[in-house]
Amino acid sequence: MPHSLPSALYTAEQVRELDRIAIQERGMPGIQLMKKAGRAVYHQINRRWPGLPVTVFCGAGNNGGDGYIVAGLAAQNRVPVQIVQVAAPEKLTGDAHRAYEYAVAAGVPMVPFSDCLDLQTDSRAGVVVDALLGTGLRGEVREPYAQAIRVINASELPVLAVDIPSGLSSDTGAAANVAVAANMTVTFIGLKQGLFTGRGPELCGELVYDNLAVPADIFAGVPYRTMRLGLQGMMAKLMPRSRDAHKGDFGHVMVIGGDHGFGGATAMAAEAALRTGAGLVSVATRPEHVSAILARRPELMVKGVTSGQELVPLLNAPTVLVIGPGLGRSPWSEQMLQQAVSTGLPMVVDADALNIISQDRVIPHPGGENWVMTPHPGEAARLLNISNAEVQADRFSAVRALHKKFKAAVVLKGAGSLVCTSQGSPVGVCDAGNPGMASGGMGDVLSGIVGALLAQGLHSDIALPMAVCLHAEAADMAAANGERGLLATDLFDPLRQLVNG
Repeated sequence: MPHSLPSALYTAEQVRELDRIAIQERGMPGIQLMKKAGRAVYHQINRRWPGLPVTVFCGAGNNGGDGYIVAGLAAQNRVPVQIVQVAAPEKLTGDAHRAYEYAVAAGVPMVPFSDCLDLQTDSRAGVVVDALLGTGLRGEVREPYAQAIRVINASELPVLAVDIPSGLSSDTGAAANVAVAANMTVTFIGLKQGLFTGRGPELCGELVYDNLAVPADIFAGVPYRTMRLGLQGMMAKLMPRSRDAHKGDFGHVMVIGGDHGFGGATAMAAEAALRTGAGLVSVATRPEHVSAILARRPELMVKGVTSGQELVPLLNAPTVLVIGPGLGRSPWSEQMLQQAVSTGLPMVVDADALNIISQDRVIPHPGGENWVMTPHPGEAARLLNISNAEVQADRFSAVRALHKKFKAAVVLKGAGSLVCTSQGSPVGVCDAGNPGMASGGMGDVLSGIVGALLAQGLHSDIALPMAVCLHAEAADMAAANGERGLLATDLFDPLRQLVNG
């Protein structure tokens, strides 16, 4: 039976080690695990697409073996089924060959891939099972597997991927030259970290997990370096407020930014800090934005500043700074950043503050333990002096490299945002959120949330992952009426609900 998703995430090598321990040290026969995997997949086919014909694309490895088991089970249950052999059966060895023999004994029709290049013309093809490559992919997908993936994707039929969509890296979440776009993925033993970030969430569809009855203590023997973040477990750190509390107990966040034409970014970050519970929130911005920000949210203390010198006396009051939303890259912007850094206060560094820092000027030695940095992939690329494509090719390595370079807590935003708060701790992956968040202002709201949690006394190790989860779950609540047209300011009401439990 499927299980709820655990928090631990693994690389392909770590999952192979779990598999090895189960088979070699605990005496669980490999073919037994393969049959359990096949049953888990067949159960989901029967649940989601009952009675539809099944076409299973099988490769040469154990992933293909799983596919042969699935086909055999379908045949035994009198479901119309066929196997498309992308690898010749003589290439099968070990448990995969035993699975092939199982499908043969069940009477499953099998055709070579060269005879089945168009699933749309095959009346038996109702559900496609991708059992081609599994987690063993290295580099590009080669022929004939690449062509098989193109045929699967062109079929417009529902697709279930076995363990991981073929062409998706289980370690990075990056897609190869071609990759299966699945409606559902049934994954086994250890959750693969690549399913949760980058292209993973889009390509895997609905994710179902089965541990195949591998004993729990086996998992304890393989330390993981990545984990799913869960808001519920963190919210206890946000302590209930005492009845005699006052605003000074919950910190003072100052948001610095809003160059010409960008006042809205600063306003959104500041209001997000208020909605997350900061006791006081002030704004230092261009003078022309003051009236508009006050009109929108009179609870804010808004000051117009035209130079870094004018900012200095305002920096005595706040306990946390948020700098970057709408900051721009003008001389004014650089002066704001210089003065903010000189305070030594805990600081959330976002947007154009990151872009200024990436130019290796203005701030001689950026970063530190009291910094939280919130780049999107483009900003991360500039900070690391690599391309956006290189960041997305291995988001886990990128977020670790940012933490190592700047000694700061870092979130790498995007589908499956990644959080790195210390070099030795697991990287956190947020699997909440939705495509409606692909709109202007979402990052500004996140920076305000982080600032508010820091102001309320949470260490960045807790404040950053909690903020990322609050942000994503508020967006999911706000998207109840649809993702398209979701605005950053739509998050404020659900955000307030979440921080109040």
